[in-house]
Amino acid sequence: MTEPVLTAAFWDYDRTMPLADGRVSVAGVRLDCRILKPEAAFARAFGGAEFDVSELSFSNSVTAVSKGPFAYRLIPVFLSRAFRHAAVFVRTDRGIRTPEDLAGRTVGVQEYDMTAAVVVRGLLRDRYGVQASAIRWKVGDLERPKPLAFPLGRPPDGVDIEILPPGRSLDDRFRAGELDAIITLRPPDGWRDGGEPWVAPLFADSAAAERNYYRDTGVFPIMHAVGVRATRLDAQPDLGRRLFDAFTAAKRLAVAELEVTQASKVTLPWAADALRRARAVLGDDIWPYGMAANRHALETGLRWSREDGLQARAIALEELFDPRCLDT
Repeated sequence: MTEPVLTAAFWDYDRTMPLADGRVSVAGVRLDCRILKPEAAFARAFGGAEFDVSELSFSNSVTAVSKGPFAYRLIPVFLSRAFRHAAVFVRTDRGIRTPEDLAGRTVGVQEYDMTAAVVVRGLLRDRYGVQASAIRWKVGDLERPKPLAFPLGRPPDGVDIEILPPGRSLDDRFRAGELDAIITLRPPDGWRDGGEPWVAPLFADSAAAERNYYRDTGVFPIMHAVGVRATRLDAQPDLGRRLFDAFTAAKRLAVAELEVTQASKVTLPWAADALRRARAVLGDDIWPYGMAANRHALETGLRWSREDGLQARAIALEELFDPRCLDT
């Protein structure tokens, strides 16, 4: 009997490639894997539910479920996670020395509702008392994979959001002095090219700040999850659990390769030492999947989404995830 084929879209992470190259299979089905950058997968999944299995933005998934029927249910596989302290850069000529100094400033961001921005705003609120309404937000960049209008029609009362006209990058506007700070997924050119004096990271030692944040909060923020088309799950109720098991096996292979010391599998000196230091902070499972290990981080992400006005109605985790995976 021929196994049914599921289309799947995700980036070429070390934790997904064992599925793409066949080292790990999914019981009872065959994956037809498409390697796409996250923004490309998101556009095609949220735009037309093109794939049976897709990497999905956590923030955008929450908003979609809050607005009504959504084509996907999530499984607790978290392909991207990041603390995002390192995503905030400031101009050094604006007197910004601490996170609290961002109050009253103009901050640029590619998309207001992208998960990285939600995480940074959550950090600013929770740790430093800086509300989203205390910042003037400028939204837009040269690359615009989706409409930039606020997803619920209008932002919360008191939150100032301006959609920037196309044609110039955030980097250009930052360099020109139109922005006091930016939240960016890639370091700005002025920093990446050797650290020009007008730009600096908000957190000078972001890795230390992130380790302290985790020790204090227990939250390793979740950026991207995996969605499975709801109609597929309705037809095969155990499919989500089988996919969860396969993604978990693929991640185990990736971590095992970090442990290889005879001839390092990754192009990074001292990789084994980096793994040891990560485990000293995060525990033996440095990148956990499953609901139990991630409930606190997930609930925190849901709260940040509500506080940002990104939910049409308050939703619970049980509405987001495949019921067969809730006990993982």
